[in-house]
Amino acid sequence: MTAGAVVVAGVLDATLREPPLVAHPVRVVGCYLEVAQRGVPSAPPLHAAALGGAAWTLGAAVATALGVAVEHAVWQAPAWRRSLLLGIALWPLFAHRLLLDEVEAVETALADNLETGRAAVARIVSRDVSVLSEVQVREAAIESLGENLADSVVAPLLWFAIGGLPAAAFYRFANTADAVWGYRTPRWRHAGAVAARADDLLNLLPARVTGLALAAPSVHPRVLLREARKTPSPNAGWPMAALALRLGVRCEKPGVYTLNPTGRAPTAADTEAALRLARRRGWALTAACALLAAARARRRRGV
Repeated sequence: MTAGAVVVAGVLDATLREPPLVAHPVRVVGCYLEVAQRGVPSAPPLHAAALGGAAWTLGAAVATALGVAVEHAVWQAPAWRRSLLLGIALWPLFAHRLLLDEVEAVETALADNLETGRAAVARIVSRDVSVLSEVQVREAAIESLGENLADSVVAPLLWFAIGGLPAAAFYRFANTADAVWGYRTPRWRHAGAVAARADDLLNLLPARVTGLALAAPSVHPRVLLREARKTPSPNAGWPMAALALRLGVRCEKPGVYTLNPTGRAPTAADTEAALRLARRRGWALTAACALLAAARARRRRGV
């Protein structure tokens, strides 16, 4: 059932990309976070962290409960119908094709002019893009491709394979909360601490799996580990460094880190190569998650 759901979700993602925005769970989570943050102060630190953690916990509990409810509702249906319905529910919790399209759009925009390229990359990165050069825009797009392949594709599917729809829904809430609250700014340094730490923990395994998959077979794991440690995030460096090393390019966030510093400046051809690699490895990891889900289902049945 769960393996079939991964297949259904993958097919829907590849053919339809995203469900309507009005029904998208990430939008619903975003609306909740926007409302909840009104009751979360930025200080004093302990008070802000406690209220932020409480709001996060409530949202995570509701997301998980909805996942449990959906699984329970389809449990008595025939196997093919369970796979179909669970696949439809899983579909909006990950975003492979959308990620590829957004990164490809950056390169298309750069072909017009730098300003449109900056505007396009601003959709997928949180840094200030107003001063980025053409090379830096391309570097940011490649970095985002790697990081989001782990966050938005591998992680939700892996958690689904491990814990079913409740685990995938829990992860998607946590990842969205980190994207909204998990900043080291005066407003969120304390209030978003729980959101940031939870996302770090949930992505420890997916980030490393994604990084190793992107790096294989030409990049040694020791080299990957060395470069991955250069980023402030305990996770983002793995898939970002893997792409930089595999392509032989330098990826830099000015003033923060430089991955593969001896690499060359990336070109449009490198972006195309990164997209091909992310597409193939993304599908391979999706298939691996389906197999893992099948193995989990067999163990539950005692087969």
